Amino acid sequence: MSQGFDFEHLVELCRQTHEETRQSATRAVDHSLVVRNWLFGWYIVEFENGGADRSELYGKELIARLSNKLKAVGLKGCSPTNLRKFREFYQGYPEIQQTLSVNSVLAHTGIAASVFSAIGKRFPLGWSHYVTLLTIDNPDARRFYEIEASESDWSVRELERQIASSLYERLALSRDKEEVRRLAHEGQVVEKASDLIKNPLVLEFLGLEEKPAYSETELETAIIDRLQHFLLELGKGFLFETRQKRFTFDNRHFFVDLVFYNRLLRCYVLIDLKRGELTHQDLGQMQMYVNYFDRYVKTKDELPTVGILLCDSKSDAVVELTLPRDANIYASQYKLYLPSKQELAAQLESVHRELENRKGNGK
Repeated sequence: MSQGFDFEHLVELCRQTHEETRQSATRAVDHSLVVRNWLFGWYIVEFENGGADRSELYGKELIARLSNKLKAVGLKGCSPTNLRKFREFYQGYPEIQQTLSVNSVLAHTGIAASVFSAIGKRFPLGWSHYVTLLTIDNPDARRFYEIEASESDWSVRELERQIASSLYERLALSRDKEEVRRLAHEGQVVEKASDLIKNPLVLEFLGLEEKPAYSETELETAIIDRLQHFLLELGKGFLFETRQKRFTFDNRHFFVDLVFYNRLLRCYVLIDLKRGELTHQDLGQMQMYVNYFDRYVKTKDELPTVGILLCDSKSDAVVELTLPRDANIYASQYKLYLPSKQELAAQLESVHRELENRKGNGK
């Protein structure tokens, strides 16, 4: 490093090191805050359940008095609203306490480093993330979003967007009950082509009104203009290759709207955009695109190409009758607005009932 190590380089090294250490310190402080808030919530619940003078201090009175006392000794961020949030935080994650000794922790005025570390390992996100997660009533959905936010390094804003777009429910709609349970415990695991599919795909970030006046080309252009958002919506492992990919045979030219590559599955993913209701001709055309990529583009060590048709509306019966059972082609609706959680929950319940009926009939 001494060779060519001029003054400007020295300044830049100092600046970069300061920024990296500052960010590291900020993450460490935020992480400590999460553990502290969970512990505060635990203390409050334990006091309410068995405190010596709990009969005199309970509910709003306890929270208000505790807040005043903590402020008096210089603790910040302990307003009554925050203390209630800490209690809710503990109640949302009570299982951590089972690995700790209540008496050993509550009998001391301080927390051992080993206890602090054990709790900290359970919480990979910042406090603002957990405040957002606490808005989710379903514990399975909450755990899913926590895993995805941690693995995908979502900002709080992106986490809020994924919750608002009902990502958990949309993924669950294309899975059976065992796979839904897996979503809750492992997040989105991409092992096969169907793991890539969300139904519907939500494109509200494009800023387009829901109307029939714009064309497929306009929709495609809007996606390219907001490609980063589209990749996040598609899910894990997607890399963009090109738009309007042309291939030719029999002196005829054909164009695939969007071509992606998924590095987790190691396969090409072709996306065609369709306005109006999906037809069997659309499905046949995508089958041709997939066949071409499998025969002339992909290498021997890559997995078969996946085709996805994004459409306004579709008939599941038409899709099922048109495509072979082993086809690597999927049809998914897109929405230009955030879907109703109630609507998705009702659809999910309907799918589960249908699966249960099929099992009961031996199908």
